Amino acid sequence: MPKDNPRHPAFPIPSGPTLRAKGWRQEALLRLMENVLAVGEDPENLVVYAALGKAARNKAAHDAIRQALINMDDDQTLIIQSGKPVGLMKTSPEAPIVIMANCNIVGQWARAENFYEMERKGLICWGGLTAGAWQYIGSQGVIQGTYEIFMRIAERRFAGSLAGRFILTAGLGGMGGAQPLAGRMAGAAILCVEVDPARAVARREIGYLDEIAPDLDAALARIEKACSEGQAVSVGLVGNAAEVYPEIARRGVSPDIVTDQTSAHDLVYGYIPEGYDLDRVRRLRAQNPDELIAAGRASIARHVRAMLDFQKSGAEVFDNGNLIRTQAQIGGVENAFDIPVFTEAYLRPLFCRAIGPFRWMALSGEASDIGKIDDLVLEMFPDNRIVTNWIRLARENVPFEGLPARIAWLGHGERSALARAVNQMVATGALQGPVAFSRDHLDSAGMAHPNIMTENMRDGSDAIADWPLLDAMLLCASRADLVTVHSGGGGYAGYMTSAGVTIVADGTEAADRRLEIALDNDTGLGVIRYADAGYPDALDEVSRKKINHIPV
Repeated sequence: MPKDNPRHPAFPIPSGPTLRAKGWRQEALLRLMENVLAVGEDPENLVVYAALGKAARNKAAHDAIRQALINMDDDQTLIIQSGKPVGLMKTSPEAPIVIMANCNIVGQWARAENFYEMERKGLICWGGLTAGAWQYIGSQGVIQGTYEIFMRIAERRFAGSLAGRFILTAGLGGMGGAQPLAGRMAGAAILCVEVDPARAVARREIGYLDEIAPDLDAALARIEKACSEGQAVSVGLVGNAAEVYPEIARRGVSPDIVTDQTSAHDLVYGYIPEGYDLDRVRRLRAQNPDELIAAGRASIARHVRAMLDFQKSGAEVFDNGNLIRTQAQIGGVENAFDIPVFTEAYLRPLFCRAIGPFRWMALSGEASDIGKIDDLVLEMFPDNRIVTNWIRLARENVPFEGLPARIAWLGHGERSALARAVNQMVATGALQGPVAFSRDHLDSAGMAHPNIMTENMRDGSDAIADWPLLDAMLLCASRADLVTVHSGGGGYAGYMTSAGVTIVADGTEAADRRLEIALDNDTGLGVIRYADAGYPDALDEVSRKKINHIPV
């Protein structure tokens, strides 16, 4: 089993019963901000993941946020603009503790070059999805989603099992690093290509990678042996996917499943072009970013053409949400979108019922609190196969990074029921401390992204961003503790808008009300979003759960 690993000991993980702030709601958000840096990729520069996804705009802003959370009263709300605190406003004890907006740029200006210019001037920062909202829980936050994708493919293509199947992917950063463990948990032999040796080593050290092959020949031989024996194994290979994928295709080797989770969304600070080493890329970021962008798109074009070749040979190929098809199409691959995106291909039936990546973090720092909640989940949802299977697997295979946390795909009514039960456990002292509940921004009501979440919507509403904005406003009205609206930065600029939420179960009656109202409204709006688009599953959920949808 992988071992728990606080990745950056210089950034201690907060824990224990002692409060620095005036209440648990403020203390919880402070601990969550500290936690995302403790498990982040480059905490010294406040980067949590994805090359530029930051917890705060700069060191001064980070320190000011910290002091504000410590000193603020229950009837105040901290306003954060792109990672910088700008005001502490008098509201009420039932209002959110923090309202933030990260990287929202007016439509015609929402382009990568404008983002980079404003970022250089210190005017803006990208919060990623859960980085700037202080909701990231390490790779576990991605592992279940990746695992569920693999299992949906297993059910559709491979009679329910990936034993003896070969998964090819790339990218072992803060997001992509979840892939080897998810693939092994799904029973497959998975090969993960990574250009940065340090990232591959880091994943091996925490047990996500079983081994790192010395070269492609050795990697393919190891995968072939594992497949022939039906062995689940995760193998890393240091190399550039734009070189490795075409070479595997040239050899006539056809994986069963192919995807990619390199930082293709960001051609300046993320994706490494073929033929470029890391030192050269770092110099060009300041000296000639246009060269990097052009070289990156050319590499991605080769990268995606190889993925299309695998698709033609019968592999299940999908886009994992990193904008790689968009970059390839701009780079001249006209049929890049023959590759489907994972949300539409595998997960939309779940999103229609607002079943998505719900998560909770033990603010006490005690792993035993998560263990007790695991037991509660198994007791409360014995017939939910996805959830019970995941909890059992996670207990055996998924390490904690930073504050002990768990994620599970729960839907409308299930999230609030679990959160309120946990709040009661906090009240009775069954847990060592409060618990923060959150979710990924990739959720039913929480995201508009025409190349990921909302691609090919039934009614053509792919690019309508009203839904996450409505979600954020509704969550404020529902008295959540933290509410945020994020838009894309770097290569994601202009491509997406999302809403995020955090609510603290501190054992009080006020928390019980917040958890019930905010979580039910969040998922209820998600079901309505898909019902409004005409999805039969969502319309059925409206009827079964008696959600007050107004059909027009």
